[in-house]
Amino acid sequence: MTGRKFFVGGNWKLNGDKKSIEELANTLNKAKLNPDTDVVCGAPSIYLDFARSKLNPNIEVAAQNCYKVAKGAFTGEISPVMIKDCGVKWVILGHSERRHVFGESNELIGQKVAHALESGLGVIACIGEKLDEREAGITEKVVFAQTKFIADNVKDWSKVVLAYEPVWAIGTGKTASPQQAQEVHDKLRQWMKANVSEAVASSVRIIYGGSVTGGTCKELASQKDVDGFLVGGASLKPEFIDIINAKA
Repeated sequence: MTGRKFFVGGNWKLNGDKKSIEELANTLNKAKLNPDTDVVCGAPSIYLDFARSKLNPNIEVAAQNCYKVAKGAFTGEISPVMIKDCGVKWVILGHSERRHVFGESNELIGQKVAHALESGLGVIACIGEKLDEREAGITEKVVFAQTKFIADNVKDWSKVVLAYEPVWAIGTGKTASPQQAQEVHDKLRQWMKANVSEAVASSVRIIYGGSVTGGTCKELASQKDVDGFLVGGASLKPEFIDIINAKA
């Protein structure tokens, strides 16, 4: 065993309403979830409080994004201190949709990571290459560059989970093969060893995201360096329970 606790995050994205969130919470609350797995649900910011109130305490909640300062004239943004005030302990930062739909830079994501960690939130930090980048053979170059901007802003790695999400596999139904996922996770660990420390490289959890389903999760979970998942669409369905229990 690696000693790294399995971690499954559900990213609800721009989905859900009070009725469906309550139904999903009831399903998760009644389910027999593997106690050796950390479970975190990423709710839309407007429902953070509601999701936290409906989910059992053994299921954590994450915001899907936050800004790099505590307060101020930043219309439409939310801050780590507000997230914590809702009883929420995690935030997802650098998701490919934030990068590629909303144009967030590596630098901004790094600043957000620094502020979220300083504020006491746990961070699920996302990295991943687009299809043209993988086809051009620059996967490592892209993910290492993204990881560097994150790593430069982390003092305490115990509060960070790295989520490798090949952009070409998100919401497309294409999943990286277990071997492709393992290969990148292994390379990321080697990068961490060379650029951060051996201790962090062996302890940091690197989770996989990109069209993970109840059908693909077990084989992915069996890979040596895959420490869990960040799940999109399937996290809104009962099969999320099968994914949480992939290691059970």
